Amino acid sequence: MNTDIENLFKDKVIGHPAGLFVLFFTEMWERFSFYGMRILLVLFLTAPLIGDNPGWEWPREHALALIGTYASLLYLTPIIGGYVADKFTGYKWAVIIGCFIMMLGHAAMVFETQFTLYLGLAFLVIGTGFFKPNVTSMISEMYKGKESKKDGAYTIFYMGVNAGAFFGMMLCGYLAENIGWSYGFGLAGIFMFLGMLQFWLAKDLFGSIGEKPSKKYEVELPQNINEESVVVDENKEAEEKLNPFTTLDKVLMILSAIGGVLYLFNDPMSKIGDVNLLNFSVGNYDGSTVTVLAALVMFLWLIISRIFRYTRIVRDRIIAVSIFGLFTVFFFAAFEQSLGSMTIFARDYTARELSGNSATIFKIIDLILTVGPLAVISWVLVLLFKKTYTKIPYSNIVLALAFVSLWGVVIWKIDREFSKDATEVGASWFGILNSFFIIVLAPFFSKWWESKYNPSAAMKYGLGLILLGLGFGFLAFGTAGIPPGAQTASVSMVFLICTYFFHTMGELCLSPVGLSYLSKLVPGRMIGFMFGIWYLAIAIGQKAAGNMGGMIDKIATEYSLSTFFLIFTLIPVGVGFVSIVLNPIIKKLMHGVR
Repeated sequence: MNTDIENLFKDKVIGHPAGLFVLFFTEMWERFSFYGMRILLVLFLTAPLIGDNPGWEWPREHALALIGTYASLLYLTPIIGGYVADKFTGYKWAVIIGCFIMMLGHAAMVFETQFTLYLGLAFLVIGTGFFKPNVTSMISEMYKGKESKKDGAYTIFYMGVNAGAFFGMMLCGYLAENIGWSYGFGLAGIFMFLGMLQFWLAKDLFGSIGEKPSKKYEVELPQNINEESVVVDENKEAEEKLNPFTTLDKVLMILSAIGGVLYLFNDPMSKIGDVNLLNFSVGNYDGSTVTVLAALVMFLWLIISRIFRYTRIVRDRIIAVSIFGLFTVFFFAAFEQSLGSMTIFARDYTARELSGNSATIFKIIDLILTVGPLAVISWVLVLLFKKTYTKIPYSNIVLALAFVSLWGVVIWKIDREFSKDATEVGASWFGILNSFFIIVLAPFFSKWWESKYNPSAAMKYGLGLILLGLGFGFLAFGTAGIPPGAQTASVSMVFLICTYFFHTMGELCLSPVGLSYLSKLVPGRMIGFMFGIWYLAIAIGQKAAGNMGGMIDKIATEYSLSTFFLIFTLIPVGVGFVSIVLNPIIKKLMHGVR
């Protein structure tokens, strides 16, 4: 293994092994396809049946129920995918399997039938489970013994994540909204295929890295880029009281998991297909509500009972992690409105038609936003080719083909837009703002975290939630003049742009914190279990986002659209202040961990 690591570090690109950039481009194409499809889903499902680009005209509540379940499952299957890679396939083949299954998912969605839509989403959920945890685990293996360079590696890798999301939403969204939905779904699938092929052809570059199942599962995610590496004191862990799972623990775990999964599937099925798997009621509560509440109670009983069986310091630190997990649920329930209600707002309530000087200025800004990052990444591709053209020539040919194709789509898009006097900003275009602002702002936040003014974990959570709420405040203010029940309006784009700006700052405050502090606060032997719990918290937030976003029509009709966004303003701000107030208590619970 050490020989393979040393061999990788012989061929460097920007000070890092060429293998990192193979993973960079693999992640970039996967995120391109993932976010490219994701931004289209709610638009396609809720688009009118009749028109130039007809969709399925689903009620918004139905569309967001499905999207909430889909997004939630995306954070649950990686727990299984990581386990399978550890025990059977190894990281390298898990990545290839995940890419292949996701490619099938994108291909299925091209046909725009209900069966192929559900099949495609199922494949994407399963494929993400294999891909997501294991591509970053390969980076972890690559940098064993070279931990000082790991933060820089994850910073580069995180740029690949955002570059893929940026171009995927921009180009898949543009094709789908201007030419046809199948073209957007198809473009996502094509680049997923090219990403899989270039990684498969380059797999020998890694030697045995990621090939054999590792004995110990390590949680390594790109969100940890701004935090110090964790040092595990094995002697200290040996002295800690072990807490094996009891029979009751295992029963509660199984029953709460079954209840949660039943709810996830039954919610959209009962609304969309009128198929109710939980067709009963208890008092005034339907079967779906009773089931999810019962699952939640059993899960809380499991967590609380286990916490109080640990020694005092371990118990206190796990309580701190649990508090952060609760705040994470609130954050994602609001932040992921970008996938649903904010995309609907962009399409139906935002003034997107531009003409004259406004149209020209937008076209120039869009040109700079598109060509600038693409030119930088193409330069990285040239550097990679210079270092590896003799070792992985076929992988480089596929990668070059992918970039030629990407440039072709970009040039076609630019030419098409500049040939028109006026322009209409696509609803999907606003989705790129989050990735753009991350790329611009991340260096400033990284410097802040490294300075003497670095806030504590609870303060970061508080700031993140408050900034998130303030972002929704722009939408609440901008929609104040829209009458109750209105299905369309023409609110200035400025409000939506400001919202994404504040949301991104909130994300940069909060996203680097959670998993990093989890890995610092819990004993090493518990990392796998707590990793699963953390992803479960995000999954709950994702599902809550879908359900809460699905209430947009009901709240907008009974009260106003401004009230809908005001709810998402007040709750995150309130929870953020709670986090700040709890800061001294959480510091004590952390027992010196910073």
